[in-house]
Amino acid sequence: MSKVAFMFPGQGAQYVGMGKDFYDTYDEAKAVYQLAGEATGLDMESLCFTENDKLNVTEYTQIAMLATEVAILKVVEAKGIKADVCAGLSLGEYGALAAAKVMELKDLFRLIRMRGLLMQEAYPVGGAMTAVLGMDADKIKEICDNTEGIVTIANYNCPGQIVITGEEEAVGKAAQALSEAGAKRCIPLKVSGPFHSALLEGAGSKLGEELEKVTIQKPQIPYVCNVDATYVTEADRIKELLEKQVSSSVCWQQSVENMIADGVDTFIEIGPGKTLTGFMRKINKDVKVMNIENINDIEKVMEAI
Repeated sequence: MSKVAFMFPGQGAQYVGMGKDFYDTYDEAKAVYQLAGEATGLDMESLCFTENDKLNVTEYTQIAMLATEVAILKVVEAKGIKADVCAGLSLGEYGALAAAKVMELKDLFRLIRMRGLLMQEAYPVGGAMTAVLGMDADKIKEICDNTEGIVTIANYNCPGQIVITGEEEAVGKAAQALSEAGAKRCIPLKVSGPFHSALLEGAGSKLGEELEKVTIQKPQIPYVCNVDATYVTEADRIKELLEKQVSSSVCWQQSVENMIADGVDTFIEIGPGKTLTGFMRKINKDVKVMNIENINDIEKVMEAI
């Protein structure tokens, strides 16, 4: 019996026009963008569909990405495509929360808007992130631990791709040391903060205060959390995990491996781009991987499953 996982991408996959064909074609999708706008006070149509200077700024990127992922998700659900488990990369974990139906969508949109604002404000200058290609995670961690200043692993994306994060100077020193130690490439990322580092613990704490105002329900399907790659099946851990997630490493590779170990053999990426689809091919080539980014993709997925 085939087991299906929905997976949701994080920051970096956004682009102007994402989700527009869903908005124009399906009432379910249009309603999601409208609800996101009502919940946050933002003009979601302008933010997502027209050229602007805001889409790549964290405080706006996160709500734009989540609205698009949920809009596509609602159409997917209306078509009868179902998942046994779900997961998302960084802000994509909130897409998984939507799929698991752990809270009202308006609360989810308010939370991701607040998360984006808090992360933007927590460390406005002096932070950096760099993707490290072609080096073992243990070696990367060792070099980061021995580098002066704050620099840690932000993302375990897939074999051969790890992201480091922290103070700009420390990340630069670590990247140089990693290159000298044999890393194939170290690529600075165009981000506005040292995400998933200890420098954002304050933002996580403030998000925790916002989470206390929200009612959390038992997940209708399990989701796999970024913090420790475990299945979340009850409501009692969710607030703590979301607070920690802001400053903890994203255990994406481990999350996927745990789902595969649980029998998942079909993965469907929901949202802009094919980032997670690309990671999947490096994590395990034996599972089926598809993505839904535009309305034509839905028909392809329905035929394939």
